[in-house]
Amino acid sequence: MSAIRFLVAVLVFIALLLLALSNTEPVTLRFFQVASHQSPLAFVVLSAFAVGVGLGLLAGASRSARLKRQLMRMRREVRATPRAPGPHGMGPGPYPAVVKPPQDAI
Repeated sequence: MSAIRFLVAVLVFIALLLLALSNTEPVTLRFFQVASHQSPLAFVVLSAFAVGVGLGLLAGASRSARLKRQLMRMRREVRATPRAPGPHGMGPGPYPAVVKPPQDAI
């Protein structure tokens, strides 16, 4: 699996390298008629790609942190709630994993 991931990463790198080498013409970025910046097209495309990856990672990290906090809160609630007594007033305990039928029932 890691070999496939590495191969995909190498292919993406080569594709982006070829894109950068074939698009070196300068382009002008205008920021709402306040400022303008001139840079190579490959730099603009790769910068936009990097910003998109960064925003995606940030969104994923925030969702992961939220789910982790929710899981911790739920675990605390489970630990804090008293367990109901078992049948006939016995304390709660583990249930048998497999209940075998009596031999005479077979």
